[in-house]
Amino acid sequence: MAYTVKSKKSGKDYFLHVRETKRKDGNITRLYYFAGEVKNESSVDDLPDGYQVVENERTGLPFLKKK
Repeated sequence: MAYTVKSKKSGKDYFLHVRETKRKDGNITRLYYFAGEVKNESSVDDLPDGYQVVENERTGLPFLKKK
């Protein structure tokens, strides 16, 4: 099951996903994002190490921030 966060402002559930992109220098960058629906191939079960979930006060959307 994907990592889930409930928005304090809207009460909606958001699910954590990851997308890996290859850069020109050959390294891989992981982009973490929250979505309103679970996409099985890209959902993540746990928070990555060193990150915490923060909610945007104005919009209520969650995002990851380094600790």
